[in-house]
Amino acid sequence: MWVITVHSENNTTMFEFEREEEAREVFTRLEGCKILSEVIYFNDYELVESR
Repeated sequence: MWVITVHSENNTTMFEFEREEEAREVFTRLEGCKILSEVIYFNDYELVESR
C-alpha cells in the first residue's frame, strides 16, 4: 500500500493507493508539503521477503 500525506496550514490529508504507479502520478499533481510512503505490514510475508 502507498500513502500520500499532504500538510497544509490547517489540515492534514491522507490518500491511500494499492499501486505505486498510481500514487506517484497523483503525487506529482498535488501541491504543498507532501510525503509519499510505502506501507509494508509485517504479516505480509511475500512483500517482506522480496525486499
